[in-house]
Amino acid sequence: MSATPVLRVKDVDVVRDGNPILSEVSLTVRAGEHWALLGANGAGKSTLLSLLGALAHPTHGIVEVLGHRLGRVDMRQLRSYVGHVNPRHDLRSPLKVEDVVLTGLTNTVERVPRRHPTPEQAADADRLIGLLGLDDRRSARWPTLSQGERGRALIARALMPSPRLLLLDEPATGLDVAGREQLIERIDMLQHTYPDLASVLVTHHLEELPSGTTHVMLLRDGRCLASGPVDEVLTGDQVSTCFAHPIRLTRTEGRWSVRASRPVGRRVG
Repeated sequence: MSATPVLRVKDVDVVRDGNPILSEVSLTVRAGEHWALLGANGAGKSTLLSLLGALAHPTHGIVEVLGHRLGRVDMRQLRSYVGHVNPRHDLRSPLKVEDVVLTGLTNTVERVPRRHPTPEQAADADRLIGLLGLDDRRSARWPTLSQGERGRALIARALMPSPRLLLLDEPATGLDVAGREQLIERIDMLQHTYPDLASVLVTHHLEELPSGTTHVMLLRDGRCLASGPVDEVLTGDQVSTCFAHPIRLTRTEGRWSVRASRPVGRRVG
């Protein structure tokens, strides 16, 4: 296992049109760690994820992705080594699932004309399709897939180049309960299949956190409220502060559930 962090963010600011989006944020992610970025809408989660995925530069501070510092590396090439899962994948062609997964080799939305996978690459795609529970959907076309099936296909796609880092941007968006649970089950399974893989998942719903989540950063108004091992960070007090609402947390078999905490003395009805 490499001693170099998979991600290192130090004292990062992001300013857009004079407005601070992130302020003095620092984060270190090591191989085998599974982080969640939590916060209300507008907290800066997606902006931070765009830095981690080498999609944007910080205004100030240092961002190192896979040992390469942004501003000193070809970001397009660096992105090819990061598995980035965006449920808003802008695919417009009716590609089959197997073809969608193979686009992970070229980091393109569509298949590259006249480029054909090697037998080994085709076998890798087939294995990943099975791993993500899509064996019976490998020939199904993109428009016919459910939102949950699309999400799992995109994770398989992101894993095709054997990345050291997997980024998941609100992967459970738009899913029903069954779709969400199938997705989370497969994400958890990846930890056993790829023990050195690091991941960062963005969400504002604690119910969407896989049980294998190891670390959490709470963001509020572009600043880090708390960061560290999941059991130390996810407390009722800190989550209540993060979301500016009294919240009560419970954890069962590694999964979190959330309820509003009723103020003492408040009458209902």
